Amino acid sequence: MLFSNRDLRRLLVPLVIEQVLTSMMGIVDTMMVSNLGSAPVSGVSLVDSINKLVLFLFTALASGGSIVCAQYLGRRDKTNSDRAARQVLLSAFVLGLLVTAVCLLCYRGLLRLIFGSVEAAVMEAAQSYFFYTAFSYPFVALFNAAAALYRSAGNSRLPMLVSVSCNFLNIAGNALLMFVLRLGVSGAAIATTVSTAVSAVAMLICLRRPAQAVEVGRLTAIRPDFRIIWLVLSIGIPSGVENAMFQFGKLMVQSTVSTLGTAAIAANAIIVPLEYLSSMPSTAIGTGLMTVAGQCIGAGKLDQARYYIKKLTLWGALVLLAANWVVYAATYPVVHLAALEPDALEMTLRVMLLISLVKPLLWPLSFLPVNGMRAAGDVKFSMIFSMFSMWIFRVGLTTLLCRFFNFGLTGIWCGYFADWFVRSLCFALRYRSGKWSEHHVIETAAEQ
Repeated sequence: MLFSNRDLRRLLVPLVIEQVLTSMMGIVDTMMVSNLGSAPVSGVSLVDSINKLVLFLFTALASGGSIVCAQYLGRRDKTNSDRAARQVLLSAFVLGLLVTAVCLLCYRGLLRLIFGSVEAAVMEAAQSYFFYTAFSYPFVALFNAAAALYRSAGNSRLPMLVSVSCNFLNIAGNALLMFVLRLGVSGAAIATTVSTAVSAVAMLICLRRPAQAVEVGRLTAIRPDFRIIWLVLSIGIPSGVENAMFQFGKLMVQSTVSTLGTAAIAANAIIVPLEYLSSMPSTAIGTGLMTVAGQCIGAGKLDQARYYIKKLTLWGALVLLAANWVVYAATYPVVHLAALEPDALEMTLRVMLLISLVKPLLWPLSFLPVNGMRAAGDVKFSMIFSMFSMWIFRVGLTTLLCRFFNFGLTGIWCGYFADWFVRSLCFALRYRSGKWSEHHVIETAAEQ
């Protein structure tokens, strides 16, 4: 077998630690902002839904690059792996600059278009936070690309160390800028941008070191190689469209949440990071699965790819079950520390209980096996089906339940549950069919 249990632990444990600590830092961040009042935390929550859309776009591009590099590494083709790594970094940087330029030009209009019905104080906080965090996008793109390249080679420890260190830098920056210098929401955004820039620069410096599994050499010497860029984009574009539409659907859902009142917005601002935290260990295992399956497929060992997809899906399900209830146990002290108003506190506790009962049953098959299938190049199917499920259930059903049947915040999460159920069924059937294994990502390597 290409990966022993020890190899899997060395890959997955740092990923889990990174994802969990990053998510916990996000909760601490939200709690710090919540001490400024309901309007600031609501404004930050609205912008974070846009920032997650941008993050997932960059993550998809990075994933495309990591899959290509992992397959080359599985084939023992370091030359093409390094070439692909350089093109991933170049593409990520250019994309980050373009997204920043668009957001800085249009941030007020975008916020009014998506969240036009929110209170004036919430909109003011959202505009301030969005403006400053938009400067972080090129650094977010570069960090995610560089981290994905290291993970494609099985090294998840270095990205973990950089990410965790810079998250602590972010929290320290929040404390200084928000409460000492009294910059409020703007201080939180500036701290995020600075810490993200530091993490990106640190990863780029590390990638220049010679004699690594993946190395990029002198960054200023990188020039476009459109054949490799297209190879990376052939994986990254469908995943990017899927993730972008997925997050766009969340924006539509957030738009519905914004009609439920400030208490519901504030409650959802706590629920979303808590729910996200419970997913993080299993999401990390799914990220590692792309590396494992990608290297197996690159080495021509499809039977091992199938074995690891089933094995890591089981690991992810067990980890989710434990993490889900740990997070639920922590919900009560968290909502009190966040100083939520009584209505928002009651909504948070009720919805978190519902999530804790349903999520372990539906989430694992929705999001874990598909990572292994993507590593084989089966990205268009997941893109098409995920978009269908998202629009029908996450957007359509939640809109129906909240705007016409007055389900409130519970209706939002009922739409999520329906989406998870349909995705689980579809991706399980796709895996059993074997059609995902018929793709060939790097067949043209010799021509390049």
